[in-house]
Amino acid sequence: MVALSTVQASNSLVSSALPPGLVAVFVGATSGIGEATLKQFAKHARTPRAYFLGRSQDAGDRIVAECKALNQAGEYVFIKADVGLIRVVDEVCATIKAKEKALNILFLSAGLPSMDRSETSEHLHLLTALTYYSRLRFMTNLLPLLQSAPFLRRVVTVGRGGDEGPLDSSDFPARHVPLFSLRGHLSTLISLGLETVARMAPDVSFVHDYPGTVDTSLPSRMEGLMGVVIRAYIRLMGHWICVPIQESGERHLYLATSAKYPPVSGGSDPGFAVPLEEGTDVARGTTGQIGSGTYSVGWDGEGASPVVVKLLTGYRDEGMLDQIWRHTESEFERITGHDEDL
Repeated sequence: MVALSTVQASNSLVSSALPPGLVAVFVGATSGIGEATLKQFAKHARTPRAYFLGRSQDAGDRIVAECKALNQAGEYVFIKADVGLIRVVDEVCATIKAKEKALNILFLSAGLPSMDRSETSEHLHLLTALTYYSRLRFMTNLLPLLQSAPFLRRVVTVGRGGDEGPLDSSDFPARHVPLFSLRGHLSTLISLGLETVARMAPDVSFVHDYPGTVDTSLPSRMEGLMGVVIRAYIRLMGHWICVPIQESGERHLYLATSAKYPPVSGGSDPGFAVPLEEGTDVARGTTGQIGSGTYSVGWDGEGASPVVVKLLTGYRDEGMLDQIWRHTESEFERITGHDEDL
């Protein structure tokens, strides 16, 4: 486990170990983990520039003011957007690409507690649209900017890293996957989806993490019996099981900046990321290799377990990465009307 003290010591070095002018995009940062991580970024980086996305203009205005109070030298740009729609993702990415030549961090945490199999106006399963399709679209659209960064090229997607399970290849969107299998299905889809993008960009590292139980507003928006049960569980057990929101923000800044999660190539260069504290090792990636560039990380910050590695290896050997990418591309082409072969 990566101790909180190690996390905090590493974060305290962001301003000195990394050059000024870090550029980051936070998707889903007007509440919860995204907001907490954005504020840690503002606090620790030198003259940072952050674009952050969400649906509430009031929350965006508030967070800009709070980030300015943390670091007056930073620039914080709120973009109001419904990131569950691929066409909106494309518009947002075009705006960012028109303003930036390089990007250091892409942080993705947008989500809704939607278990009713509802669809977006683009006919994607809403839950999967937010946790997989739109995030993959942000990655592929912004990959040229990430690869142009001279140091620290990192993608972090918040989900259920370490909880990978059986994947139904006949139902990637999870429209009919049973509720008890949904978590494992989506976690595997996300981790293997990251690997498909990583094949195009060995100089960028990709982290799929599980933040643990964090007391955010998400459970309060969960409908039905499951929402009632989860809220009651958190009220009763939260003191013992919940990760404090500030700690979660600190841990996610660590995921976004530490040399513990390097890309396949270039990540060992001096000054590329915040150097590891003595006694801290590079994480094991989803292939089972140390420093493989794609990481499935639990709330403790450690890499993939042998069970997860075995599961993902089996799917990889079956050619599942190609199947996932063909499906993903076909959905993007259906929605946008054109093929963007990367």
